[in-house]
Amino acid sequence: MLDQPPKDLTFAGAAFDNSYAKLPNHFYARVNPVPVSKPSLIKLNHSLAEDLGLDAEALNDRKGMAVFAGNFIPQHAKPIATAYAGHQFGTFISQLGDGRAILLGEIIDPKGVRRDIQLKGSGPTPFSRGGDGRAPLGPVIREYIVSEAMNALRIPTTRSLAAVTTGEPVFRETTLPGAIITRVASSHIRVGNFEYFAARGDKDSTRQLADYVINRHFPLLKETGNPYLALLEEVMDGQSSLIAKWMNIGFIHGVMNTDNMTISGETIDYGPCAFMDTYAPATVFSYIDHQGRYAFGNQPHIGRWNLTRFAETLLPLLDPDVKKAVKMAEGTIASFPNKFQKHWLDGMRKKLGLFKVAEDDQSLVDSLLELMNTHAADYTLTFRTLCDAAQDGEDPAQVHPLLPNNKDYQSWSSRWRERLNRESIPPTERASAMRSFNPAFIPRNHRVEQAIQAAVDHGDFSKMDDLLDVLSNPYKDQEKYASHTQPPKPEERIQHTFCGT
Repeated sequence: MLDQPPKDLTFAGAAFDNSYAKLPNHFYARVNPVPVSKPSLIKLNHSLAEDLGLDAEALNDRKGMAVFAGNFIPQHAKPIATAYAGHQFGTFISQLGDGRAILLGEIIDPKGVRRDIQLKGSGPTPFSRGGDGRAPLGPVIREYIVSEAMNALRIPTTRSLAAVTTGEPVFRETTLPGAIITRVASSHIRVGNFEYFAARGDKDSTRQLADYVINRHFPLLKETGNPYLALLEEVMDGQSSLIAKWMNIGFIHGVMNTDNMTISGETIDYGPCAFMDTYAPATVFSYIDHQGRYAFGNQPHIGRWNLTRFAETLLPLLDPDVKKAVKMAEGTIASFPNKFQKHWLDGMRKKLGLFKVAEDDQSLVDSLLELMNTHAADYTLTFRTLCDAAQDGEDPAQVHPLLPNNKDYQSWSSRWRERLNRESIPPTERASAMRSFNPAFIPRNHRVEQAIQAAVDHGDFSKMDDLLDVLSNPYKDQEKYASHTQPPKPEERIQHTFCGT
């Protein structure tokens, strides 16, 4: 085990300021990470450390690694595991909680934003339900790569500050190397946190939590006539925008349980997640999602379902009259489909190079997606190739393997060009705008799996490094990584992903 750092070590120059730990004790359990025997640093996110106002050099030595491994608690940190409930695949479980994650505390970054610092895979907690509280190396690598890719794709997300191996095995179906990821979020508060107290009929704690969320994330809501109704509206707006961004980019979360929906509107918990290669709305990657509940095309419907569960927890706060409270909540939730549709269609317009709104835009987008589904076109490549088509004024040869040059595609292309011609945008400017919204690179599943296998089987993290390098600039053509734009060969296709619990 590493020698313990000096006891006066702060977190790389940043002081913890732990507001959630000041809530009543039944909101969490105080628990320390379980030290590991031989930690080794896999990756430190230098740019994120800088954004957080942390001294990356201090984090990069053995002292920083001791913190990331859970072997040392920085000064003023107050480690806790938070309590929450959740609907998992539609079934309510009244007590879940952080079973393998420990919140070290909160720091305030140079912009004045409060950020959680959490260790995931750091040992059992009172909420582990018999589990070991550990994380295998593979899921840690997946979360690090995909969360950082999502950030580069401008999608709200938790971030990955560091990853370490523990030097200890984790036992699942097979014996795997263990690892810990240090996760950063604007907070880790979920719909499930509210469900935890609502299920116990604890109105006072529900109110305390709602007030805490409003003070931390949405302070302007305190000035509204009904802050709790405004909170519901704010969370719904954030989630409708977030899920629309997922759909625009072809991302499948994989496990949209209510305990995996944040109040802040950030993507969280990259377990059985994946990006689509071939466009198909019914695509599912989670190994345990046998009914397709969390399929790509079902994500907006599940988002609304989850928000309805959130609204139910707030009913006692909305109005003393239950009927009035229900009516308020129903009216708010009923607006979700329109909000989502607006966000999604605005994003699809950008993908097609459309700067203005026209009534036939929905039909234009739907027709393209139907063609892509029929011809099993690659989602990312199709839209990236259309950027060239917009600039050249004709369909480049690369489009033909994606969308065969038949009458249906020609008909759609003619409609698209007629729509483009209604706007006086120079072709080069339009194509440039499209390329800033249609990535050349995504964390393709087979590439992520290759990085995981190299690390797990051979201790080789070079593929992970390459992926993080190329994905840090997803909208830029990078000749060095041209092969990373390509979909998997048949033998490389990944059918299922796993969360690692």
